[in-house]
Amino acid sequence: MKILGITGGVGSGKSRVLYDLKNYYGAYVIEADKLAHELMQPGKKIYNRIIDEFGESIISKDEPYPIDRAKLGEIVFNNSDSLERLNKITHPLVKEEILKRIKSKRSDNDTELFVIEAALLIEDGYKEICDEIWYIWVSREERINRLMKQRGYTKEKCISIFESQKPDEFYKKYTNFTINNEKSYENSSKQLKARLNMFLENGIISK
Repeated sequence: MKILGITGGVGSGKSRVLYDLKNYYGAYVIEADKLAHELMQPGKKIYNRIIDEFGESIISKDEPYPIDRAKLGEIVFNNSDSLERLNKITHPLVKEEILKRIKSKRSDNDTELFVIEAALLIEDGYKEICDEIWYIWVSREERINRLMKQRGYTKEKCISIFESQKPDEFYKKYTNFTINNEKSYENSSKQLKARLNMFLENGIISK
């Protein structure tokens, strides 16, 4: 089983690449952010830890009383110290769950591509877990255009988010392959196909 890491800045279109990997190449895909939300549900590991850290005011009034992500967001995304406290809770437990699923899939022996997507893939030490890491690249200008159009962000908000993330040079230094996702969907799909064909030719995967 080959473990593939996918990373890139917000607005780079990672979901497009994940869609192809899952639907056309049969990959088992984990998105770290979605997994964190899953583990934040009542009864899950992260739920009580976050409430203990940030207080009961972030609990929704609706049953089954989940964490109100909007309220939590107001606390952490305007305060770097609070965001760091949240990350120290969520990231290790997400990684722990991913390692469990890797072990399970290896045991089942029915998965050839196990894909992990995370914005902080490199910073959180997934390079030691992944056989290969891909960086999904899109220019700063195009990312701003996409985020303004698709998410309704202001240009100022986009720039603020970018400034909190690592520059292109960092990603390219620590990744094995870059997909240029700026142009058409067909263009990025061809790049992905070419890389996976290399895996096929080298016997890394068989389908």
